[in-house]
Amino acid sequence: MIELPALGWQSIVIFVVFALSLLIATYCTYAERVIAAFLQDRVGPDRAGPYGLLQPLADAVKMFTKEEFFPGGANKVLFVVGPCLAMITALMSSAVIPFGNTMSFGNNLFFLQGIEVNIGMLWIFGVVSLGVYGVMIGGWASNNKFSLLGAVRAASQNISYELAMGMSLIAVLMISGTLSLREITLQQSVAGEWQVWNIVKQPLGFIIFLVCAFAETNRTPFDLPECETELVGGYHTEYSSMKLGLYLFSEYVNIFVVSAVMSVLYFGGFNFPFQYELRDWFINSQGWELASAQNLITLLGTVGLFLKIFAFIFFFMWIRWTLPRFRYDQLMRLGWTILIPLAVFNIVLTGALILFGVI
Repeated sequence: MIELPALGWQSIVIFVVFALSLLIATYCTYAERVIAAFLQDRVGPDRAGPYGLLQPLADAVKMFTKEEFFPGGANKVLFVVGPCLAMITALMSSAVIPFGNTMSFGNNLFFLQGIEVNIGMLWIFGVVSLGVYGVMIGGWASNNKFSLLGAVRAASQNISYELAMGMSLIAVLMISGTLSLREITLQQSVAGEWQVWNIVKQPLGFIIFLVCAFAETNRTPFDLPECETELVGGYHTEYSSMKLGLYLFSEYVNIFVVSAVMSVLYFGGFNFPFQYELRDWFINSQGWELASAQNLITLLGTVGLFLKIFAFIFFFMWIRWTLPRFRYDQLMRLGWTILIPLAVFNIVLTGALILFGVI
């Protein structure tokens, strides 16, 4: 066994997390087309490779080889900075998500998590709030009225729905008493009891968070910043080549991240029912060592977490091809007059339930 310092193992984990985020975002473009074809009863991509599996690679080659274009009067520096900032912030938000429990190799014990900080939820909210700057900068630097209108819509939409999203998470913090995503995940782990998942304790908070997640990722029915019927293409109207690709991929990375966050906060993260009983069975009945059994349970938990994430990603895509787009006044009314009051009510209700010892 190769012995590496803890920093070396953690660096490998960080690299794998970023690589997985990019890979999943790339193949989300393929999944979007396949799901759309299935829901619309037509044939999806089937030319590039068997079953069209090489279509994302063909798209990437196309993006890299297309002509670079800068619109007249555009700020060239900010025109490039915008999509780069959107992609960087999307990837940074995945760094604190716990994708698994502890793993041991030789004398090394480490987490399947990029970085473990006790303010993981604040990290995600802080980084995600910076992501809107990439959209704003790109829309403004394009020197195009449609791009600017799309950027303004994105900024006002994010501000509106971040409030409700943040308040929906306050109730989770009241229950868990910590901002660490890893600690919140471990608190949902009791031997044989999936009922301790926060979705059971916070159904209203989860619904509010889910709706806000659609708005934060600019997905249908909240895709007003990219509304092609009104704004041509929204904030990335003037973009081409890989700069456009960064905007498109960052959206799918954000979908992956928000799906992982929902799985961690409300559906137990890497926990699954009877995990400890299964571990003890391997130890007592099969004669496995504790470290080997724990490694297996960790890997199974990681697989379970990714299944939850993929289920949410499918739900995002299903909604896109099912519901029509909101009008902008309807979008604002939903955020300010419905979701925020519901989030406040959920906080008060959670406090009352904690006070009376119900949860």
